[in-house]
Amino acid sequence: MESFIGLGYAGLFIGSFLAATVIPFSSDIIFAAAVLNGLDPWISFAMATSGNWLGSLTSYGLGYLGKWKWLEKFFKVKPEQMEKQRALITKYGAVLAFFTWLPFIGDLISIALGFYRINLIVCSIFSLIGRIVRFLLWTLLYLQFGDKFLEFIKRVAT
Repeated sequence: MESFIGLGYAGLFIGSFLAATVIPFSSDIIFAAAVLNGLDPWISFAMATSGNWLGSLTSYGLGYLGKWKWLEKFFKVKPEQMEKQRALITKYGAVLAFFTWLPFIGDLISIALGFYRINLIVCSIFSLIGRIVRFLLWTLLYLQFGDKFLEFIKRVAT
């Protein structure tokens, strides 16, 4: 993660992008580290939000490229399981995209939304709103509590 921070805002963008794909690490920690290292909180908010959002859309795209036959063949998923999942995804639709920022399950939600061809434009709007709320919260917490907030993030991360 230090290599991302060494790249400044570009590193924050890249790290946030990758964290929103299937690569397992936290964009929240990258954001906190960026601000801790002196980057402007509002520019950091914009970089983290946009990178994380575009990473989510990339995961959506990967899901969109998926095939039912692949799930059956390589992952031994039964058609009944896929139909059950499809019913759940289509029931809640693009609103699920708001939750794609969540750790662990967010990437799977993005992929599933793409796989089941849920409206990309509506998904991207809900996904962006979710990420704005997420990083706005972190930014406001930092502006309110400053170094105490950053110390808390360090303790949580270790």
